[in-house]
Amino acid sequence: MGIESVSEVRSHGGVQGVYKHASSATGTDMTFAVFVPEGNRPMPVLWYLSGLTCTHANVTEKGEYRAACAEAGIIFVAPDTSPRGEAVPDDLDGAWDFGLGAGFYVDATQEPYARHYRMWSYVTEELPALVAANFPADRARQGITGHSMGGHGALTVALRHPGRFKSVSAFAPIVAPGQVPWGEKALTGYLGGDRAAWREHDAVALIEDGKRLPELLVDVGTADPFLDKELRPELLEAACAAAGIPLTLNRREGYDHSYYFISTFMADHVRWHGERLTR
Repeated sequence: MGIESVSEVRSHGGVQGVYKHASSATGTDMTFAVFVPEGNRPMPVLWYLSGLTCTHANVTEKGEYRAACAEAGIIFVAPDTSPRGEAVPDDLDGAWDFGLGAGFYVDATQEPYARHYRMWSYVTEELPALVAANFPADRARQGITGHSMGGHGALTVALRHPGRFKSVSAFAPIVAPGQVPWGEKALTGYLGGDRAAWREHDAVALIEDGKRLPELLVDVGTADPFLDKELRPELLEAACAAAGIPLTLNRREGYDHSYYFISTFMADHVRWHGERLTR
C-alpha cells in the first residue's frame, strides 16, 4: 500500500510526517499526518478526527500532542475531514458547515455526494490498513479521539466497532447530530431524509439502541458558543447514565471551542489514553 511523503521533520525524538495517497474509498488523493515516537518497536495508536472546516494540519500545527505522545510511546494519526479536489462537490449554497471540510464521517448515499464522500469507509477501513502497512502500529492497542464533528466521528466509530478501541475520548463532540442543526443538515444532505438511517451515525441514538463503550472521557468548555445548540453534552450524559457507561465529563470553566482549549487539555487526554493502551 503506497504512500507519498509530503514532509517529515524530527520532533520530540520522533518524526512528524505528512503523507498522501490515492484513496479507493473517496476516489481522490487524501492527505494525513502521523507522529511516530522514537523507537523501532510496535506502538499503540491514537486516532484523532478533526472538526468542521479543518484538515489534518489544524491539530498537527496547534494540537500540542507530540511531547505527551513521545513520553507515552503512542503513534498519533490525524486524517483529513473530507475528500478534496476539483471534481468533489461542495455545499450548493457555499456554506462552511457542509461539503468540503465537513464530511461528517459518513458514507454518503445522496447525489452529488455519494461518489466521493465516503469518510466512514476511509477512516474505519482504508486508512487503518494503510497505517498498519507503513508504520510500526500495534493494531491490538488503539484509541480514538476527536473534536466537534470529529468527536462525533470518534464516538460513533468506537460504538460501532466494539473491541477495536481500548480507549475513547472527545473534545466538544456533537453527541446527538440527529437533534441539532449541524447534524440535521449534514445527515440530510449525505444520507437523505430517513431519520432511521441517521441513528447509525448518532452517538446518543447508538447508546439508546444498545451499543456500549467500557468508559468515556469528554471535555467541553463552558464558554463554547456552540455548547447549548449544537453540542448538547447533557444528552450524552443522560444516555451514558441510563446505559451504565462510565463517563468522565469535564466542563472546563471559561474555555471555548478553539484549539486554545484543545491544546490545553490534549496532554491530559493523551496520558489518559496511554494508561489504557500500555496496560
